[in-house]
Amino acid sequence: MSKNSVSYPKVKRRKDGKYFIEFKLNGKRYRLFSGNKIGLSINPNSHPPHKRRNIAKDLAKEIYDFLIQNNYSFKKIESKVYLFDSIISKKLNEPLSIKYLKKLKNISNAFRDELVKRSFISIDFIDSLILKYDNSTSYNTQRRHVNVIINYLIDNDFKISPSKLKYKKQDESLNKPIDKINELLEEIKSFNTNLYLCCLITYGCLLRPHREVRELKWSDFSSDFSYIKLSGKRIKSKFNRVVPIPLYIRDNLKPNSPDLNIFSGTLKPLNKDYFKTLWSRFKHVSKVLKKGQTLYSFRHTGAIEIYKRTNSIYKVQKAMGHSSINVTLTYLRGLEIPELKEEDMPKLSFQH
Repeated sequence: MSKNSVSYPKVKRRKDGKYFIEFKLNGKRYRLFSGNKIGLSINPNSHPPHKRRNIAKDLAKEIYDFLIQNNYSFKKIESKVYLFDSIISKKLNEPLSIKYLKKLKNISNAFRDELVKRSFISIDFIDSLILKYDNSTSYNTQRRHVNVIINYLIDNDFKISPSKLKYKKQDESLNKPIDKINELLEEIKSFNTNLYLCCLITYGCLLRPHREVRELKWSDFSSDFSYIKLSGKRIKSKFNRVVPIPLYIRDNLKPNSPDLNIFSGTLKPLNKDYFKTLWSRFKHVSKVLKKGQTLYSFRHTGAIEIYKRTNSIYKVQKAMGHSSINVTLTYLRGLEIPELKEEDMPKLSFQH
């Protein structure tokens, strides 16, 4: 019998009543009494005599299928899907944010379904996951997430070709600052006190509203309430952050037990969409709010105020908790900050 060949296993019975499976694999004769050699706990002879033959037939089929699927060998070949699952599980077990993890899971599930269906993941399929987004921002975000999965697979010796789709240039959009901030804050205060305090802290401490502000506990404040201290694991930049608290914020604080959230009054913060929902409701009733102004506009406006007073990008960086000065430079390009003053413009000398 030639190499890479197997005869279909025959079920045979010894004189003592015990059954075994006999077959030839690559020219060598085998006799197996159980499924141990292929990792199965099938043992016909452990059953009552009248059941042994049928169980032995099942074992014969399992052995034959195993050998065919594993290139005529008792050494199991890890399937592409098995390899894919083992690699992706490591990636998804990294300490990632819930939102980011969800995006990576969706992409990896799409990859897996395609792998099961076609036994490979084509570039056309990879590109289709990105090209379904027309918006430049969504397209670039999806492209980045897809590449994270692909690069991780490649780094772990999984054969897959990366997408060659290019980054789409995005139009810069100005974050609309708030000009009548006192008037807007008064309107918010009458609408909802939690939203009011959130906006005050977002503006005065330049914390990000939907996580950094929402998750604040009383233990995050100094004993005299002069500053807030947050660890890097709670900050986007991953750096520890200490920010001063202006007096107008301190006057609106009503301290409670250290472990309690300042908004919910419990050990747990309010849900992640709490302020987003409140802001959406407020927009429909506000008479002061202008188009393009968002909850983040308070943070943007605070950054502008610091820049105008200090003319220091470095201080803006520290106040906003950016990981590098380059992030701040990119950020300031999107704000309505005049980089040139009238006296900077070309002059003419008039003769009378």
